[in-house]
Amino acid sequence: MAPIPGSGLAKGLAVTLRTMTRKTVTEQYPDAQPELPPRTRGVIGLFEENCTVCMLCARECPDWCIYIDSHKETVPPAAPGGRERSRNVLDRFAIDFSLCMYCGICIEVCPFDALFWSPEFEYAETDIRELTHERDKLREWMWTVPAPPALDPGAEEPKELVAARKAAEKIAATQQAEQAEQAEQAEQAGQAGQAEQTRLGERSQQAEQHRPGEGNA
Repeated sequence: MAPIPGSGLAKGLAVTLRTMTRKTVTEQYPDAQPELPPRTRGVIGLFEENCTVCMLCARECPDWCIYIDSHKETVPPAAPGGRERSRNVLDRFAIDFSLCMYCGICIEVCPFDALFWSPEFEYAETDIRELTHERDKLREWMWTVPAPPALDPGAEEPKELVAARKAAEKIAATQQAEQAEQAEQAEQAGQAGQAEQTRLGERSQQAEQHRPGEGNA
């Protein structure tokens, strides 16, 4: 069946009329801040304590906008006779947001959870050179990172929690076994002491019975 001439135009006008009758809602930014989704890709925050200077984020960045400098320090041995160890110390961690395309690869590949998405987006500058933010600014943005969403009740428990719980249960079982063994040893020692006291009492009684009386002396 051929369409009725002008039906498309009528449908378009109907949509326009419905839209015209609705109340418009305009967010008065910047007086009123927008409500952003929890996973908004606003800016990248740095949790410096977790960074091991593995350089994985800088190598995987497709825009080469992450700059990292570090130096090595010698750590004394933890125990006498041990070997000294060397560790990387972070000197600089900067991101050039004029080049960043917010792909999130650096956050995904970080093996130590040192990079996080923050919903902050008000960091525009009049000079493009000011869009390279150093680690101090990246650390400040960590305070704006929202808490992770709650897990689905039906979801599988994370492997880290499973491993941690198994380790805790193993330690608790070992401690309970040690306490039970100590209690058993204490009980056996008590029984042995009680038996020794009984034998000593019996010997004392036998000695009293065989001791000659004072009248027969």
